[in-house]
Amino acid sequence: MPTQIRYYIIKIFLICCFFGFSQTTEHLENTQIKDSIDKYLTNASRSIDKASLQPALSNIINAKELAVLKQDKIYIAKTNMILAKLYRELGDLKKAEQQILDAIAFQEEDNDEYMLSCSYTIYGSIAIKLKKYNTALKTLEKALILTRKNKIKDQEGIIKLNLGLLELAQEQPELAILHFNSGLPIIHSFDQYYYKAKLYTNKAKAQLLLNKPNEAKQTNDLAMEIGKEMNYSEIQSECFGLYSQIYEKKQEYPTALRNLRAHEKIKDSLFNTNKEIIAQEAGAKLNLNEHNVLIEELTEENIQQQRSLKLGRLTTILSIALITILSLLTLSLYKNNNLRARANELLQNKNTELILAKENAERASEAKVQFLSTITHELRTPLYAVTGLTHLLLEESPTPNQKEHLNSLKFSGEYLLSLINNILDLNKLEANKVEIENTSFNLKKRINDVLIALGKSAKDRNNNFHYEFDESIPSKLKGDPLKISQILINLIGNSIKFTQNGDIWIRVKKISQIENRISLNFEIEDNGVGISEKKQLTIFENFTQGSVQINRKFGGTGLGLSIVKNLLSLMDSEIKLESEPDKGSKFLFDLEFEIFEDKSPNYIEEAKKIDHNLMIDKYILVVEDNKINQLITRKILEKNKIKCDVADNGDIAVAKAKENNFDLILMDIHMPGISGIEATKQIRIFNKDIPIIALTAVTLDDNLDEFYDNGFNDIIPKPYKTEEFFTKLHKALTKSQTTF
Repeated sequence: MPTQIRYYIIKIFLICCFFGFSQTTEHLENTQIKDSIDKYLTNASRSIDKASLQPALSNIINAKELAVLKQDKIYIAKTNMILAKLYRELGDLKKAEQQILDAIAFQEEDNDEYMLSCSYTIYGSIAIKLKKYNTALKTLEKALILTRKNKIKDQEGIIKLNLGLLELAQEQPELAILHFNSGLPIIHSFDQYYYKAKLYTNKAKAQLLLNKPNEAKQTNDLAMEIGKEMNYSEIQSECFGLYSQIYEKKQEYPTALRNLRAHEKIKDSLFNTNKEIIAQEAGAKLNLNEHNVLIEELTEENIQQQRSLKLGRLTTILSIALITILSLLTLSLYKNNNLRARANELLQNKNTELILAKENAERASEAKVQFLSTITHELRTPLYAVTGLTHLLLEESPTPNQKEHLNSLKFSGEYLLSLINNILDLNKLEANKVEIENTSFNLKKRINDVLIALGKSAKDRNNNFHYEFDESIPSKLKGDPLKISQILINLIGNSIKFTQNGDIWIRVKKISQIENRISLNFEIEDNGVGISEKKQLTIFENFTQGSVQINRKFGGTGLGLSIVKNLLSLMDSEIKLESEPDKGSKFLFDLEFEIFEDKSPNYIEEAKKIDHNLMIDKYILVVEDNKINQLITRKILEKNKIKCDVADNGDIAVAKAKENNFDLILMDIHMPGISGIEATKQIRIFNKDIPIIALTAVTLDDNLDEFYDNGFNDIIPKPYKTEEFFTKLHKALTKSQTTF
């Protein structure tokens, strides 16, 4: 073939130049040879994925010849790694294992962590086929550690695919599906089509083992679609085999038989018939014992003689090939121009597809944010009714049985609100919309407040807190106290949930202090149920818990630890975990703070108590379109001897504000007619002093400036705690009195 002739002529020409040119030219040739090896190995890997084993073997042979010629250990190891993949597909698992172990030995000696992560992954897949399951698990875990350490993101999805295959081989389909679902987004993001198709076929196998033939068919359809589009013969064969099993499960035997025949046809014609021939050819052509080539023992005279002989032979060959080179040059240029034109056209088409995909992804992201904002408002509004009515009923002297039911209702409402807030927090963290504050605070008091807040939960489960705080830590630090509270609430709350009749230790120690910067270590330890080593790899992922049984027993959504991980990452830190089943868990992280220097020595922080007498007979306008919410807010106010009037919408609110002298206005945002923001703007035209507080279920994080800019004095998000509600009312009324 012309392409092969051109290749051999160019190869001869490059080798000739190696003997004739200067040191600089020799360096350039070495670079070109290494590029050629990389190209051969890339083509070989792609051919293996498509079950085209003959082209894969040809490319590996070419790469091996060049690697041994240059005596380059790095490239010999790379070649052994791809050769191991080939032997794995040929079914010669012993040779596959031998080749990958040779590659790993080279790479460990060279400390090449990137290539080691790839080799460990391939060895893991071979060990699974050899049923060496412990070896497979250890090797894949090593690969996962290296990928995360070196941020080799494109390799992580393949490792999780193989972890799924390991669970599937051990007849653990549920665990296999967890790994497949975890790896799918990564594989999809890097357009790793072969591994994506492989993941779908094995996920379908797991679903079939769980007796879910309909789900298995849907998953297998996705694999077949990729197999046909990318011309992966092996994938198509495997999909037909799976269809046969699925339809057999459904008792549709004719369809099952047709798919089985299609599976056997592809398998025989494109794969199995060539295996023996290719294996023999591989054994013959790759019997290159590179370890026995001892260049150090050759004398300089022998090297020069070898070079002279080679140069003489190559000169003769070149003189014969020169005419062929010139005659093929024109044809080669013509074909290259055609190929380049076709490649440019394909690139333009792909670029257009990528732009469309990017636009679709952006629209999907916007839709997700809008959906979360809308659904949050819709959930908070009825939740306000639940918590508000529960508060009112608890204050009306219920019977003991009624009080017990009302307390259960109150707990359920607070749990639902916590779940909504967790989902919103996670969404903001993933969208990079969370900013770190830098304000002064008392860390010891902040942790005490968290422990007080969680004290009842701990007491209900008969747990004891042990708080150890390094007294050498300065009393005032600068940082983000809210984020720290959120991290500690999630971690301590997690320990409370998974510990019964036990102990929980909270430790804060100073690591170092340089000038006005201090580093602290935080530890949260419990003696609860603990976490297995296998589950520790996934425990910080979204919606992940130790197991289905743990979820059923202890409840929860699996979002708390994911939020902790994301918050610490935002603060340039990371969470560490030490745990053993039935012995408890320890979570550790480090944070750096600035030491706050308070320049006002006589400053005393005093907690202001609410003076309820100040609010008696105050006249408040409640602007709310929901009748139940009107009733709740009105009853809460009137129980505290506050006069009330109600407006059903923004237009009525503006009219009543003109006609009456209200002391304060509570303004809803979303109402029929004009919104609460527009109503506030109109009121501010004729009354700039009256306090107006937004009483709303809207998600506020991204809109705070908009509220204050349009005339609101404060914001109370629904549902609220009654104490916080009256604290903000008292603050607003106190300020208005001072103004007057």
